[in-house]
Amino acid sequence: ASVRGNQFGFTPAVDMYEDKDNIVIETQLAGIDPDKVDVSIENNVLCIKGESEKKSEVDDKNYYRKEIRRGSFFRSIPLPTKVDGDSASAVNEEGVLKITIPKAPEVKPKSIKIQSKK
Repeated sequence: ASVRGNQFGFTPAVDMYEDKDNIVIETQLAGIDPDKVDVSIENNVLCIKGESEKKSEVDDKNYYRKEIRRGSFFRSIPLPTKVDGDSASAVNEEGVLKITIPKAPEVKPKSIKIQSKK
């Protein structure tokens, strides 16, 4: 659902996968200062927003093509399962932001030991 007149410059692409205990989201932040990125989780929706750096020399160039996105960005991603947002962590590694969000305890499979009555 795209909103016309979107005030945000672009939507970062994301990968989302899960392991046994966590939902993991990776998004590329090349050219973006991680300090200017805000990651939040509310009602099992992950929001990533921030500013990409504006380069000042841009004004001098006559572009034939302009595909590098600059400006602010925003992405909200509904998570596939309930998560424990308080324990989430985000790591920036070589321009890739990796957000690890533990699944909520109630959605992890619990194994129940069967006791035999004598």
